[in-house]
Amino acid sequence: MANRIKIKKGLDIPLLGKPEEVYRGQVKSEFIKVFPDDFHGVTPKLLVKLGDSVKAGNALFHSKNNPEILFASPVSGEIIEIARGEKRKILYVTIKADKEITYENFGVKNPNSLSSQEIKQSILNAGIWYFIKQRPYDVIARSEITPRDIFVTGFDSSPLAPSYDFILKDRESDLQTGLDALTKLTNGNVYLSISTSTQNSGLKNAKNVVVTEFEGPHPAGNVGVQINNLKPVNKGEIVWTLNALDVAIIGKLFNEGLVDLTRTVALSGSEVKQTGYYKMLVGTDLSPLFKNNVTEGINLRYISGNPLTGDLTSESGSLRAYNSQLTVIPEGDEVNEVFGWASLSPNRYSAGCTYPHRKKNYRLDARILGGPRTIVVSNEYDKVFPFDIFPEQLIKATLKFNIEKMEKLGIYEVAPEDFSLCEFVDTSKLELQKIIRAGLDMLRKEME
Repeated sequence: MANRIKIKKGLDIPLLGKPEEVYRGQVKSEFIKVFPDDFHGVTPKLLVKLGDSVKAGNALFHSKNNPEILFASPVSGEIIEIARGEKRKILYVTIKADKEITYENFGVKNPNSLSSQEIKQSILNAGIWYFIKQRPYDVIARSEITPRDIFVTGFDSSPLAPSYDFILKDRESDLQTGLDALTKLTNGNVYLSISTSTQNSGLKNAKNVVVTEFEGPHPAGNVGVQINNLKPVNKGEIVWTLNALDVAIIGKLFNEGLVDLTRTVALSGSEVKQTGYYKMLVGTDLSPLFKNNVTEGINLRYISGNPLTGDLTSESGSLRAYNSQLTVIPEGDEVNEVFGWASLSPNRYSAGCTYPHRKKNYRLDARILGGPRTIVVSNEYDKVFPFDIFPEQLIKATLKFNIEKMEKLGIYEVAPEDFSLCEFVDTSKLELQKIIRAGLDMLRKEME
C-alpha cells in the first residue's frame, strides 16, 4: 500500500467551468507552430530552413548552449515560415502539415535491456529531452548530470485541472515503460506521487517506483510540494522532475519507436459553452476549438494552461509545448461595479474573510482589483504555502538578490508555480511568480 501524505495548507479556488470528462473529438490544423519561448532558458539555433521537409520527430532547432538538446517537430510537412522579432530572435517556426503524418523511426527498444547512457541518448535524439526539468532553477535538465532522485507528479490539483486518470486511460503500458526508462537515469529513486482519488491502474500500480498518495488542497499536485514532503533539495543536490503525461510520451518512444506529440487537452473555464477533452498536436491552431463555443459579446482571456500559471494566448493562438489544458475566463475590463471592492454581491469571492464564503462555484474574471503596494507582512502567504519555508522572507531576499539569505530560505526547492497561490491571495498585488523566476535566473547565472 502506498504511503499517504496529507497537505493541510493550500486553497482550492471554486471556479466555474470544470472540464466534463467526455472526449469531444480531434482538432486538426493545416499549420503547426513551434515556439522556442516555451522552453525557458534556451537560446535556439535552427537546424532547418525555409522549404525544408521534415518528419515528425526530426529536430527543428537545438539549444545553443547545449547542442545535444534537440527540439522535435510535432508533425511532418514543409517549413513555410520562420518568424523573427527584435535582434532576429526566433519567435516561432511554422510547418505546413502533411495530410498523413510521417514519423521518423527511432526503433522499438526495451528500456530494461538498455544502459543509462543508451536511454539518455535515445530521448535526446528524439528531441523530447525538454520534458525533463531539474531543481534547482526549474529549467530543462542538464543531460550530463546524474540526478539524486527523479520526481513524477501523477495528478494536477490546480483550478479546473484536467484529470490524469481520464487522459492516461489506455496509456498504462506507455506510462510504465517511461517509468522504467527513468529508473535507469538515477542512482536514487523515482518517486511517483498520485492523488488519494486516483483510479488509473497505471498510476496506482506502477512498478519499480516509490508511489506516494497525496491528500489535500492545491498545490498538493505541484511537484515542488511533493519533493518538499518526500526528500527536500539541499544546496549542491540536483533532482529531475516530470509529469506523468510526459512520461507516457517518453514511454511511447520506446514502445513504438516514434515521437507522438499528440496531447489530450481539457477545455475548461466559465466562458466555454461545452467543456470536455480534445486530442490535438502541440502547436495546433486553436481557432476551430473556440469558434461558436465561447461566450460572445464580452472580452475574454484565453489561457494555454490553468488560470494561475498558464500562458496568455488568443482565440487564434496555438497549443503550447507543456500544456494539456485550455481555459477561457472573462477579461473583466468592461465591468463597472457600485462600491467596487466594498460590494457585498454574492458573486464576489475572497480567499480570506472579506466576503462571505458560499458553497458555490464562482465566475471570476482576470482583474487584479488594485495596484502594486509595499509588501504587507500579514502571514497571508503562509496559509496557502505548504512548504517548510518562509515565503515572505524569501520574496524579500529575492527582490534584494541576497544570495546567502535566498539559499538559507530554500530557493533551491521552489519554482514560480509554487508561488501562484501566494500571488492570488496577495494583498500587495505583486507578480510573485515573475519575481521568483527572475531570482532563479540570476542565481543560475551567478552559480554556473
